[in-house]
Amino acid sequence: MKPCGRRKCVCCKKLFVPDARNQRHQRYCGKAGCRQARKAASDRRWRAMPENREYWSGPENAARARAWQKAHPGYWKKRKKRVRVLQVVCAPEVSADQVDDSKVLQVVWQAQPPLLLGLISQIAGTVLHTDMAEITGQLIANGRALVGPNH
Repeated sequence: MKPCGRRKCVCCKKLFVPDARNQRHQRYCGKAGCRQARKAASDRRWRAMPENREYWSGPENAARARAWQKAHPGYWKKRKKRVRVLQVVCAPEVSADQVDDSKVLQVVWQAQPPLLLGLISQIAGTVLHTDMAEITGQLIANGRALVGPNH
C-alpha cells in the first residue's frame, strides 16, 4: 500500500490521517462527534433505499416485536442506575445571639458549600456578599425554627 496523506473530515473540516485499511473511502475522522455524524449519514442512506423503506413497519415486524417483549418482560428495568452522591458540608454551629452579628454572618456565609451559595444567590437575585450573609443568617434561623434549637 502506498502511504496515505492527510484528508479533510466531512464533518469537522479538520485534517486527519485515514486508516491505512480504509484510506480510499474514509471520509470522517475518529472524533466522537464525527463518528456520530458518519453513523447518522449511513443510517439515512440505508433508510432511503427503496427496499429498506418499509423494513421496520408491517404486521410481521409488529408481531415479532410483541413476541420479543413478551419473552423479555421488564428488560428495561434491569439497567444499572448510576449512584449519585451529593455530600454537603454543614455550616459551623452559630448560637442564636450571634446570628445578628454581621462579622459572624460573613464567617457563616463563607463556610457554606458553593452549591448552597449558588442556590441562595439565585433565589435572592443578588451576589453581594453582605446581602448573601444576611440571607444565609435568615435561612439558618428559619431552619432552626423548623427543626428546633437542639439540632
